[in-house]
Amino acid sequence: MSMLAERRARTKQRRAGMSLRPAATLTLFSLLAALTATALVALTVGAAGIPLSRLPAALGLWPDGIANPLLARDQLVVWSIRVPRIAAAAMVGALLAVSGAIMQGLFRNPLADPALVGVSSGGAFAAAAAIVFTDSHLGESLRFLQHQLLPIAAFAGSLLTTIMLYGIASRGGRTSIAIFLLAGLAIAAIANAGIGLLVFVADDRQLRDITFWLLGSLSGATWSKLTALAPVLAIAPVACLAIARGLDVLVLGEAEAFHSGVDVERLKRISIVLVSAMTGVAVSVCGVVGFVGIVVPHLLRLVIGPAHRLLLPASALLGAILLVGADTVARTIVAPAEMPIGILTAAIGAPFFLAMLLRQRGLVSL
Repeated sequence: MSMLAERRARTKQRRAGMSLRPAATLTLFSLLAALTATALVALTVGAAGIPLSRLPAALGLWPDGIANPLLARDQLVVWSIRVPRIAAAAMVGALLAVSGAIMQGLFRNPLADPALVGVSSGGAFAAAAAIVFTDSHLGESLRFLQHQLLPIAAFAGSLLTTIMLYGIASRGGRTSIAIFLLAGLAIAAIANAGIGLLVFVADDRQLRDITFWLLGSLSGATWSKLTALAPVLAIAPVACLAIARGLDVLVLGEAEAFHSGVDVERLKRISIVLVSAMTGVAVSVCGVVGFVGIVVPHLLRLVIGPAHRLLLPASALLGAILLVGADTVARTIVAPAEMPIGILTAAIGAPFFLAMLLRQRGLVSL
């Protein structure tokens, strides 16, 4: 009883500290304004530059009073290339950031991340297998369904990987974080070995598609590919609201959460399926993009606290900001070529991850 009383006291202290945090509404509106500004910058920057003065006409908000011979080009670039790409970056960033926040709450570890523990690798392996299979003689009859099969395959691979991780790390109702992370590394290695085998047997066109998944890129974002994200984006907000309170209570431990009225096993099932769905469709659109799920929730916890009711929507907004900004840099820093976005997020996220490890050992402050 004394241990439980101590934990409740710590919980009250955390709640008291949360009252000093910025107001939830102000935080969310600030992130929404930052996302809008980032998207506007992304619309104007690129190989075909569109000045801010020509952007309203290109978006069709109002007609250009002066005859502009570049109007047709601007509209083509904005609506066929940049708007779907920015929308894809925002959606994928939001899905990856929320997936990381849910996994960290479920496993009670700030280092948990779909990419780090192999969930993204499992989805990428399944998507790569679908690419090779549909381009082979055996799968020739399904080639016309390749765009529809990719998100399904990526979701199935992510779901299977997550279930395997949870089954390996959980024993007797308790989850071993060390085994969870080590098993994730092992499963990621197995998935990467499978991807290597597929690269070995692939032809040139298949090899280009598989490389796209490995490095991560939004260059192939189209309106048709965004439809794969729509069902998950419609379900995710409702599911996140349903599990937010359970994740808050779960931080005290599974026994305490159960006695607080939380159906722990149901919470785990919903979280696992939700993370798999979000990671799977994100991988199907842009390939493997790492560290978004680690960096975003951790930064927000430092600012707004650990309450998932606010953390999950804030993670979605900040994840969207991060990936839209990273994609804008990736397609302009080496213009007219494009840097794979996975390289950029890894270059930013890996040092941050090391800083988190050092902070846990008390060597640095973050």
